[in-house]
Amino acid sequence: MPCAVARTGNTISACMATEKSSSPPIDHRRKILITGAGGLLGRHATRWFAERYDVIAAHREDMDLTDALTVRRWIAEHRPDVIINCAALSNVDMCEREPARAFAVNAEGAYHLALAANEVGAELVHLSTDYVFDGKKRTPYTIDDEPRPINVYGRSKLEGEKLVRQALPRHYIVRIARLFGRGGRNFASALLDLARREGRLLAIVDEIGSPTYVMDLIERLDEIIRCGRYGTYHVTNEGACSWYEFALTALQLAGLRGVVIEKVNSADLDRPARRPPYTVLRCLLSERLGWTPLRPWPQAYAAFISEG
Repeated sequence: MPCAVARTGNTISACMATEKSSSPPIDHRRKILITGAGGLLGRHATRWFAERYDVIAAHREDMDLTDALTVRRWIAEHRPDVIINCAALSNVDMCEREPARAFAVNAEGAYHLALAANEVGAELVHLSTDYVFDGKKRTPYTIDDEPRPINVYGRSKLEGEKLVRQALPRHYIVRIARLFGRGGRNFASALLDLARREGRLLAIVDEIGSPTYVMDLIERLDEIIRCGRYGTYHVTNEGACSWYEFALTALQLAGLRGVVIEKVNSADLDRPARRPPYTVLRCLLSERLGWTPLRPWPQAYAAFISEG
């Protein structure tokens, strides 16, 4: 059941979360285009949304977001109702080394999508990041906090947000953090592989953030789209941890014993890009909508482990 939102000015009076179904009917009235379909989020989102909607999966070779004309033609041809932009250059150190490429994909690419979406009357779900913040706070960041990124990745993603807002009123900007899930390159999978292979890990103790399980994120994205409340969202699982605390919990839940975890500080590592020390996100707009918070991240990680 779609969520109902009554708007009076900026006041949201009610919102009913969508009901879950083990065998959801496919809504052929809505066509969803997913960019970055080969990545961690894009791959899982394509599979999940295809069980519920008409889905078009766009890989990098299908549509180069840095080519405005290609994007415009692709969107005009397929005429989606909703575009979920999972495409990004998310390697933080690579972005620092190649800033022009980072801005071309993360900022200009998002702008091209927003312009093309506006031409066909589509909505755009644009994924962003906790790295738009500088990490100087010691309380969770909300959508009311002013972004101040400290690295190229964060600056390029923030510029993408600004360009999307400028080009398209019908947008959902969704900031996420520390995404993990089955397949793809992410800390959750890498640490288990390394622990089994080497029996030893390095884990940072002074970078605190909010992990996000890809399957929980996707279900919340569906709620956001169904609700139709345009704006900026923070979506993470409940709770916060350092990378060291994440590793401890992950190994315990995976049943891996005897793995040595060596603590390191961020400053001890030779990396091109600085990382903000604290980027815990609070899902303020979801609270205002009356949605149940996503489950605590250790529970989500246990579900990830059970995937096999």
